[in-house]
Amino acid sequence: MDWGTELWDQFEVLERHTQWGLDLLDKYVKFVKERAEVEQAYAKQLRSLVKKYLPKRPTKDDPEVKFSQQQSFVQLLQEVNDFAGQRELVAESLGIRVCLELAKYSQEMKQERKMHFQEGRRAQQQLENGFKQLETSKRKFERDCREAEKAAHTAERLDQDINATKADVEKAKQQAHLRNHMAEESKNEYAAQLQRFNRDQAHFYFSQMPQIFDKLQDMDERRATRLGAGYGLLSEAELQVVPIIGKCLEGMKVAAESVDAKNDSQVLIELHKSGFARPGDLEFEDFSQVMNRVPSDSSLGTPDGRPELRAASSRSRAKRWPFGKKNKPRPPSLSLLGGHLPSTLSDGPPSPRSGRDPLAILSEISKSVKPRLASFRSLRGGRGTVVTEDFSHLPPEQQRKRLQQQLEERNRELQKEEDQREALKKMKDVYEKTPQMGDPASLEPRIAETLGNIERLKLEVQKYEAWLAEAESRVLSNRGDSLSRHSRPPDPPATAPPDSSSSSNNSGSQDNKESSEEPPSEEGQDTPIYTEFDEDFEESAPPIGHCVAIYHFEGSSEGTISMSEGEDLSLMEEDKGDGWTRVRRKQGGEGYVPTSYLRVTLN
Repeated sequence: MDWGTELWDQFEVLERHTQWGLDLLDKYVKFVKERAEVEQAYAKQLRSLVKKYLPKRPTKDDPEVKFSQQQSFVQLLQEVNDFAGQRELVAESLGIRVCLELAKYSQEMKQERKMHFQEGRRAQQQLENGFKQLETSKRKFERDCREAEKAAHTAERLDQDINATKADVEKAKQQAHLRNHMAEESKNEYAAQLQRFNRDQAHFYFSQMPQIFDKLQDMDERRATRLGAGYGLLSEAELQVVPIIGKCLEGMKVAAESVDAKNDSQVLIELHKSGFARPGDLEFEDFSQVMNRVPSDSSLGTPDGRPELRAASSRSRAKRWPFGKKNKPRPPSLSLLGGHLPSTLSDGPPSPRSGRDPLAILSEISKSVKPRLASFRSLRGGRGTVVTEDFSHLPPEQQRKRLQQQLEERNRELQKEEDQREALKKMKDVYEKTPQMGDPASLEPRIAETLGNIERLKLEVQKYEAWLAEAESRVLSNRGDSLSRHSRPPDPPATAPPDSSSSSNNSGSQDNKESSEEPPSEEGQDTPIYTEFDEDFEESAPPIGHCVAIYHFEGSSEGTISMSEGEDLSLMEEDKGDGWTRVRRKQGGEGYVPTSYLRVTLN
């Protein structure tokens, strides 16, 4: 069934229908254009949101990036950013494949529709003109017939009139004959015009207009088909990004599952572990013995005649918090409070030299000296700490880690300089063998500079190794003190001073605390502290990411490791700028491989 046969008389209906179809096409193009603008605005807002919440500081300077929670959040933001990129692709695809193409197609359809209807109107106009000519010839034939009939009646009347002359009768007959001839010509013209009009009308209704209607039908069907394809492009643009969006959502899920609370707790320990020993028990200070002292004008010590133990105790308390903000002021001497040191009798009045009661003096001492209790505020250190080269301003554990990092950096720089020296030597040998390739003397300044750098780096390595050994000795010493103090039950307070053995131990610990430049014990220097601690630290260090080998690599040199193409590896340390990355194989083994041979993904 086609329009030319079934809708031969519905020209205006077809005109309205085809115009409605083109309007619908334009409406859909406008809808897709606005939809693309919505997608573009959505993607822009998502990117702005991601930019707002991404860390502002560089990754290496931000300690929070070591926590799996922060890493997962950053990965989540990156996946959202990729998701925004896919929305931009959807907007771009809709704008190009739907809006531009359908808008251009709509213009073509409008031109084609205009041409078909112009052709149909021309055919209608021609048929109307033929019908007008037919009506004109018909009216002329009708008029000529009436005139001929009238002339015939006049001639007949004059012929029967006896009073009419012969000339009048002949004239009337000629006039009637002329009118009959004109009527006959009008009849023939009308018949010819009628035949022509019927032929044109048949051609119009059975051939010309059906063809135009069929063309309009084909145009409208092609428009509808193209519009349906445009509807499909809307979903196709979404389906093209569904796999990538699925990967983004899968990445978000992986980021959510990669949060490791236990590991974050361990990272917090590694970042802020100070390495200090826990504070020991406070000693009992028996002020009641002052009332039972033997009066002596020259007595300056403790009630039992051991001034060195009191002084050692005071110094020990002063050294109890080496990591505090500032050392508390020492208790003021008795001479500052009373002018002279008091001397009391066991059962007599106060010494007349002091003129003050000993209890009043002790009360003023206790008010002026604040007890040094453990507090978290004292563990944080001061804000205005001066940064030193050996990182002694840091807690022992953090000092050890920073020294270890500096030592590794110096070793890498030293290895790089030694490789450069070997390369320069080989180049010099080549120049000496083939002078046309270059002047060997031109390499001397670079070789000398490289040797100077090697010597400087060796001295720095030795310096950092000494500092590291001292820091590790201090860490192990503090750890041993804490363990021994934890395993030993606290001493009960006693009124008498400690015995000679404990006194000697206190003096030894006091001497060790006062000498900060020397290791705390000889045993710490004899044992290989650096090697053992470094091995324990390296074994407990978790991977910071994973990577895939892009190319095959044979680790033939010392410190490198072999890997095969496509092998999954654990990332232990990022590239420090020298082109090498430390990885660990699943089968075991750890070493350096070229960074350019890897595709790295951080946790």
